[in-house]
Amino acid sequence: MAWDDEDLVDGPVPKWHQIAELLRSAIADGEFTAGDALPSETLLTRRFGISRTTARSALNELEGDQLVSRRSGKGTIVLPPKVEQPLNLLASFSDDMRARGLAPGYRLVAVSVLPAPAQVAKELGLAEGDDAVCVDRVLLADDEPIASSVSWLSPRVVDPATPPPEATLRDSSLYEWIERTTGTRISSGEEYIEGGVADAQLAQRLAVAKGAPILIARRRSLSATAVPLEYVVITYRADRYRFRIELTRP
Repeated sequence: MAWDDEDLVDGPVPKWHQIAELLRSAIADGEFTAGDALPSETLLTRRFGISRTTARSALNELEGDQLVSRRSGKGTIVLPPKVEQPLNLLASFSDDMRARGLAPGYRLVAVSVLPAPAQVAKELGLAEGDDAVCVDRVLLADDEPIASSVSWLSPRVVDPATPPPEATLRDSSLYEWIERTTGTRISSGEEYIEGGVADAQLAQRLAVAKGAPILIARRRSLSATAVPLEYVVITYRADRYRFRIELTRP
């Protein structure tokens, strides 16, 4: 990093913000990539001739924007870029990751046949207690946990007597398996998204701290004839995932 105090200008923009912008540009340009450590507060103080408080404020701004993580004993570490999903596009997790140049992966927790809870039964048009297949997985991007997914499959599309093989779900898309095996394609859906915090179990699954921010997406997926096929709750790491929606003014 070849910057010095000549890169800063006096004026209405505070120096800590100017330094944050220089570091932000360096990250965007690839000078620092995921896993790299940014210059320490001490190094920034010497290089720019600023106070330690000013240096700390610059790094805190980047942490607030979730570009870096500040870890005691390790410094300020650049985070991987967030995965962005358009809200108007229904795609399998595999397709979503490949479209972003990331390798999708799965860590299977369980494939079970269970009585449908009340909310699941309501979403799938079943009687409460009817058997349904439940697929519980951790979703990976480039081998890093990015989300936890619990999918309930309607017995109309997946017979509880023949649930998906565990070996298949460790390696491939659930949607692809459904279409290939049953001939039924998930064509549309409706989704609700809200914020939350990770409890101890979820934090362990997603490799985050307990209480870390998460995004919770609840989706009902439908066939081409509007028959409910799947109800899924996907819990995303808020530091790695964001949703995008395009808006138009009438």
